[in-house]
Amino acid sequence: MTATDRAVELVVAAARAASDKLAQQIIAFDVSDQLAITDAFVLASATNDRQVKAIVDEVEDRLREIGAKPVQREGERDGRWVLIDYGEIVVHVQHEEERQFYALERLWRDCPTIPLPADVTASDRG
Repeated sequence: MTATDRAVELVVAAARAASDKLAQQIIAFDVSDQLAITDAFVLASATNDRQVKAIVDEVEDRLREIGAKPVQREGERDGRWVLIDYGEIVVHVQHEEERQFYALERLWRDCPTIPLPADVTASDRG
């Protein structure tokens, strides 16, 4: 099983939105073979709490434009790790320190990555 075309569309939109708000280390994993609850994870880092919030707001705005509404949002009050669940994808925006500590890439390394457009990966500053 692989991520649906709609999930990949949402991944790309979320990654572009995060990139536009200067997120770092943007990566996407196809977790559809490992999890029944979602198809993909998008991970992005920020250097401070305010940037985490800005990235989250931009992701939500962009995905709303293409008809996606979050099912759940967690962690916003602390601004260190915000999870936005869209059903088909889950977006994790983490402060750099949380990203290093929790190392989600290591946890999901056996899952294939979803290729991101050059305009997203070229702007990666991490």
